[in-house]
This record gives sequence, C-alpha cells and structure tokens, in this order.
Amino acid sequence: MGKKKRQNKKSLSECSSWQLIAFRFRKNKLAMAGVCILVTMSLLILMAPLYMPYEKVIRQDVLNKLQGPSAAHIFGTDELGRDMLARIIYGGRISLFAGIATIAIAFIGGCIVGGAAGYFGGKVDTVLMRIVDMLMAIPSVLLAMAIVTALGNGVWNLIIALAVSQIPRFARVVRSSVLTLRNQEYIEAAKCYGMSSLKIIVKHILANGIGPIVVSATLTLGQTILSISSMGFLGLGVASPTPEWGTIISENKLNIRYYPYLGLVPGICICVVVMAVNFIGDGLRDAFDPKTKN
Repeated sequence: MGKKKRQNKKSLSECSSWQLIAFRFRKNKLAMAGVCILVTMSLLILMAPLYMPYEKVIRQDVLNKLQGPSAAHIFGTDELGRDMLARIIYGGRISLFAGIATIAIAFIGGCIVGGAAGYFGGKVDTVLMRIVDMLMAIPSVLLAMAIVTALGNGVWNLIIALAVSQIPRFARVVRSSVLTLRNQEYIEAAKCYGMSSLKIIVKHILANGIGPIVVSATLTLGQTILSISSMGFLGLGVASPTPEWGTIISENKLNIRYYPYLGLVPGICICVVVMAVNFIGDGLRDAFDPKTKN
C-alpha cells in the first residue's frame, strides 16, 4: 500500500497543471453530479426530434385541456391541451442553450475589452473601463430588459441583450488577470522576440490566467438561465407559442393555483439545471485554487 501511494504521489507530481486541475475536479462529487445532470438533460433536449415530434409542442386539443399527469401525457396538458412534456423538452433548447450562447458572446467580448484595457493601460484602459463602469452602474437585468424592449422579442435579441449586460463583469475579471500577468518575465521575453500584442494576450496572458475567467463564466451561466426564464415570465423574452421554461410558467400562471403541475414541472427544471451549473462552477473554483489539497 505504501509503495502504491508513493507511486500515485509521484505520478501526480509529473502531471501538467491542467491534468492536476482535472484530477481535483473529478474528486469533487457534487461537481461530477452536476456534470452528469447537465449532460443528461442536454442530450434529452438535443435528441428530442428523435423521440418527440415538434407537432406535439404546438398541437392544440381543447377537449383534453388541463389534464393531469397520465400515461398519455406524462406531465399533463396546459389550458390549450398542448402536451407539457413536449413543451418542456423543446423549451429547454432556449432556456439552456440560449444561456450558453449568451455566456460565450459575453466571454469573447469581455476578453477583448478587458484584455486590451489591462495590456495596453494608459488612455485605452481609462476609456474602456469608464464605459464598463457606466454599464455596471445599471443592474444587468434592467439593462437587458431595456435592450430587449428596444430590439423587440426574439431569441437572438434576448441573447444579445443579456450578453451586453454581462460583458462588463467579464471585462473586469479579464483585466485583473491581465494586470497580474503582463509584467511577468515570459511576457517580456515574448515582446523582445517580436511577438504581436494580440498573440501575447491570447497565447500567453489569457492562456495562463484563464482559471478565474472560466469559473466566473460557469457561475454566471446559472444566473443567465434564471434571467432568461425571468424575462420570459415577464413577457420580454421568447414570444408564445414558442416554448421556453419561463414563458411556459407565464402562460399558465392563472391556472397554477388549481393545477400546480403547470408551474412545478418547468420550475423544477429551472432549479435542477441552475443547481447543476452551480455545482460545476464550485468544482472548477476549487480545482483552479492552488491551495486545494490533492
């Protein structure tokens, strides 16, 4: 046993930093549970056309409206007789994947703004950060609501609105990472070698300071999914009859008191996805923390 432990410690010491991060992450049971939940739900949503025709999402059957959960309709039907299971599965495409698209756009925009501000400094830093400060002075949900109101309802308008509201947060995180790393010796060596500023920022600075940025992106994803559902509930997101978890709750809010399943099922889906994303974010934060024990 002692020899085996020594071999394990030796193999860990020979691993790269990314392998150590992956090892720490796999040790976190809650994080792995979050990955399993998120992957399972993503596969069910992506493969929906294979086992659930989209016609069931929009087909109305008023004679069978507000039917409780049964073998024919596992999650029951809404006030128009539409199958709740089909609407929730297809609604997850917007609630989940629109959130991922929002974070991806905000991540790229934040890296561009924060990377330029932190690397070049001076007037560039001052101008960009003052713009970021102005955007951060407005609550992100309120800013997103204002942009959606100006652009109109729609999936892409919602994604753009939420991405713009999240860019300042990523810009701040990226800027702090760049300020920490830009004076390192290997950065000076890259400058002497004649490497362009863009390559230095992308290949050396962001690559070595990606940890806090990834953690911030993961933790923000849960908040973004909640924002998408909240705006859908308020009527500022995806317009009916297109399904989305927040919109589904809004459509059935008058009947939830007498038919609780209309609100419980999409609400539980939102809670489970956000919980899984937060578990993953916490696991990544612990994995990137150098003080975490192996």
